[in-house]
Amino acid sequence: MHDKVEAALDKVRPLLQADGGNVELVEVTDKGIAKVRLQGACKGCPMSQITLRNAIERTLLKEIPELKGVEPAE
Repeated sequence: MHDKVEAALDKVRPLLQADGGNVELVEVTDKGIAKVRLQGACKGCPMSQITLRNAIERTLLKEIPELKGVEPAE
């Protein structure tokens, strides 16, 4: 599933990179949760949680139905 998540993230990355940010896939847990880390300008942005939910999670869940959710990595 890791490769599927990376492929789906590639669809979101141009949006993030346009604003000076990016996203890194840290892991996909056994329970089907993708743990991601926002990078660059997205890392400290006050809108980062909205970006995580509205752009990243929505895209990943649409592309990969067996994925259960997306969470920020520590």
